[in-house]
Amino acid sequence: MSDLFPPFAPDPNEPRKRLFKPVPVRVIIPNIITLIALCLGLTAIRLAFEGRYEPAVVAIVVAALLDGIDGRVARMLKGTSRFGAELDSLADFVNFGVTPALILYSFLLNELKAIGWIAVLVFAIAMVLRLARFNVMLDDPHRPEWKKNFFTGMPAPAGALTSMLPLYLSFLGVPMGPAAAPIALVYLLGLAFLMVSTIPVYSGKTIGLRVPRHWVLPIFVLSAAVFGLLANFPWEMLTAITVLFLGSIPLSVMRYRQLDRAHAAQSVQPQPAESEQGPPAA
Repeated sequence: MSDLFPPFAPDPNEPRKRLFKPVPVRVIIPNIITLIALCLGLTAIRLAFEGRYEPAVVAIVVAALLDGIDGRVARMLKGTSRFGAELDSLADFVNFGVTPALILYSFLLNELKAIGWIAVLVFAIAMVLRLARFNVMLDDPHRPEWKKNFFTGMPAPAGALTSMLPLYLSFLGVPMGPAAAPIALVYLLGLAFLMVSTIPVYSGKTIGLRVPRHWVLPIFVLSAAVFGLLANFPWEMLTAITVLFLGSIPLSVMRYRQLDRAHAAQSVQPQPAESEQGPPAA
């Protein structure tokens, strides 16, 4: 009977199998940056509930800067992964879809009661649809190379930063009472339309791959000047950047149409004329 249930004794010489494979640090670092940005977005909601709108806006701005960094860090470290891409999309929805809309509702749109809340829902849903479409377009193998310089619709960080224009103006002393709530509602719905539309917006992803040597020092000086202006005049600079960005959208559409026509003209190749003579005699 003892042979029916032999005792289990693992072989001490057999190597133990790991349940999980080790993850390289270069894959973890971009995800940590994404999680820090997500923490900033969630903290901005708390700050808005406490009535501290200025630090809430700063938290979203820093989250947008980190969102522009994590993908580049992942590509630089060769640490891109499907997990990181999904995490980035979920963080973008919270940081740039939910958080700005809740802040605007707490700041101004609550004056409109249910109508203001509906605008918040529309903006958040438009953001998640825009992110879903962006993820699908990444897998399109037939997308021309020149289209990578354009976003289809307003990108998520830009949508969040431009949506907070009423707060920038309020920080500059512009009165934002109940009379301004309908204007803010129409403005927010317009941004939601831009995000789900197919309007091309210039991305500038290829800028900086190769910089002429004589432009290096001016770029350093300009970067220092922009940083100094943002640090000392943040609301004036954010207002100006918002206005300039919205004003550049028609120029992006014009440039996109020019490139599209040029690409279509190159794709149409003339067919070789068929010879009227028969095949040569053998």
